[in-house]
Parts: sequence; structure tokens; C-alpha cells
Amino acid sequence: MGRLPLAGITVVSLEQAVAAPFATRQLADLGARVIKIERDTGDFARGYDTKVHGMASYFVWLNRSKESLVLDLKSEEGMAVLKKLLSTADVFVQNLAPGAVERMGLGADEVLQMNPRLIHTSISGYGRGGPYEHKKAYDLLVQCEAGLLSVTGTEESPAKVGVSIADICAGMYAYSGILTSLLQRTSTGRGDVLEVSMLEALGEWMGQPYFYAEYGGAQQPRSGAEHATIAPYGPFPAADGTVFFGIQNEREWAIFCSDVLRQPELAQDRRFAGNALRVENRPSLHQAINDALSSLPAEEILARLDGASIANAQLRGMHEFASHPQLSGRNRWRDVDSPVGPLRTLIPPVTSRETTVRMDPVPELGQHTASILTELGVTHLV
Repeated sequence: MGRLPLAGITVVSLEQAVAAPFATRQLADLGARVIKIERDTGDFARGYDTKVHGMASYFVWLNRSKESLVLDLKSEEGMAVLKKLLSTADVFVQNLAPGAVERMGLGADEVLQMNPRLIHTSISGYGRGGPYEHKKAYDLLVQCEAGLLSVTGTEESPAKVGVSIADICAGMYAYSGILTSLLQRTSTGRGDVLEVSMLEALGEWMGQPYFYAEYGGAQQPRSGAEHATIAPYGPFPAADGTVFFGIQNEREWAIFCSDVLRQPELAQDRRFAGNALRVENRPSLHQAINDALSSLPAEEILARLDGASIANAQLRGMHEFASHPQLSGRNRWRDVDSPVGPLRTLIPPVTSRETTVRMDPVPELGQHTASILTELGVTHLV
């Protein structure tokens, strides 16, 4: 393996849960040395579940290729070690409670005075200032505050997104912001202060429904697994399961009627002349589609859709996803070592002709404490 893009970059992270660990794991994938500071009980995500041979699925996902350093940050000795690390680090990432790092003397101004080249990165629920600054922020709650649940779910009931999407998007913006600041530092020689809030990160992703409601006069309705503003687009029953497909334009609608439904005359039905009318008359539209397709096996429906170049998908659970032929066909799985043995995981989604990625073990709690302290010349804590 050649030199990785972030080789030589050191990241020190006071992180927990999802948002910050997701950002720093991606930095580690690119070769950065990520030193994860943990309390003696560890990142509480270590205890979220025990599904991965006794380890937590969240922790396994977010913490490969990192070094675990246990420090008591309430002690002078522990703080001295952390400050020594920060004095030569390139990036500091933290997602503690608002104000916590300032009370520890690790606010941006204090740390950059000690190390002007440091990129000081804070991830919080609602950001610095404003009435929500100190409000507790968990993923589902931020989904609510950003309006995501108002457009997700069925007409009768809202539903949360099934992954930690507010944490994930905040972590992604922290990751891209850090990369941008590292690039900027090559010309300025100076560090930076980055702040990412989960509300604002997820709010960026809510741009389309915001504009739809703000300038359209009414909010798009919750539509379950269907598309709120395009029809047909969503799930349809087959004789042995469920298939998904979507029509994007009138050319596709005509081909869909003739080649998939085998009812070319339906393309001339005035009720379905254009997407707006198909959305308005969705119940009748779905009835016509179900009458034509619901008695057919899913495999045949998908073959017809593929033959007509109509976008489609098979509804998969996690076990079916794990055996997806496209992922195996592109050799996207690797084994990563861990305290419970090798674990099969996806490699990062960005591929490069010039470099590869690092996928080193998931650390045990405090696994690297002794070696890091020795490296710093701190022997009395070892």
C-alpha cells in the first residue's frame, strides 16, 4: 500500500456516540492517525448493543483504525497529557456537551494559542448561541426539529429515518470541513476553527421540501414509501414480494404502459396525462398498475422493467443487502480485525486510482494508552 493521502496528519478526538466518530473514522480511512480519548468506562457507544460477537454494532462501524487512549481528564496529569498531544496535533475534534471543552480550558482560542496550526472542530446539536445552544440533542430529536419527520412516514403517522441521519450528516460536514481546512492551511500556514451543528447539517438536506413549502404555499405530504410528488414511484405488490420502480417523464410513462403493463392504451388515459395528474389520481393509477402486475412474480416484473429501461429495485433486508451481487461483483467487502476477531465490512465508497484506504483493527478500550504515554515520555501514568 502506497502513501495514504492523510499520512502524517494527527487527529486527537474527544468523541462519543456517532457524529464525531463518523468524521474521524473517515479521516483514519485516509491514513490520518486518530487518537481517540476515552474515559475509563469508554465511549458510551461501546455499550449500545452486543450484537457483533459481544461488541456494539455502532462502535464497530465507527472506530476502526483508531488508537484508544484512556485519560482521566478531571486530573491534572490527564489534562497535561491531552494538552501535550494537542500541542503538536493537526486536528482536534470534539462533540462533548456545549461549553464542556471551554470549561476544560480547551476552547478554540486557548488551544490555537498553544498550537496555531491546529484545526479545532466542534460538533453540537444546535450550535453556539441562540436559545437552543444548551438543549440536549439526540438524532431522533434533531430529525423532529429539522422537519424531517413531517415529510417522512405515512399520512397517518410520522416515522424516523432508520439510521442516525442527523449524526451522519453532521459527521460528513465535519469531515469535509476538516479536509478543506487542511488544504487551506497549506497556503496560509494557519489552523482554523470549525463548528458544525446537527440541526444545520440536516437542515441543508431538507432544502427541497423547504423550498417546496416556502414558495408553494403548502408542505408536501407524507407519502410512506411512495414519492410525494412523482407517480408512479414507490412500492408495488408482486405475487411473491414487493418491487419498487419510478417513472421520470412522459416518454418513460408510454414505454411503461406498453412494455411493462402490456396496456399501451393506458398512456392515452386523460387521468394520467402528465405527472401532476398521475399524482392527483394516484389511487386509480395504482389500481391499474396492480391489476396488471400483482399476480406476476417479482422476478418477471423486474425483468420487464429492466427491458424497458425503467428504474427499479428489489426491496432488500439487511441479509439480502449483505449478499448483494453488485457489492460482491465489485469486491467491496473486506475483513477488519477487532477484539472479537475478523469482521466483514464494506470498504469506503470513494475509490481512487492513485491511492487506497486503511482499514486497521477496531481498538479495545485503552489498548494504546501505554504506548502513547511512552511515546510522549510520560511514564508515571503507565
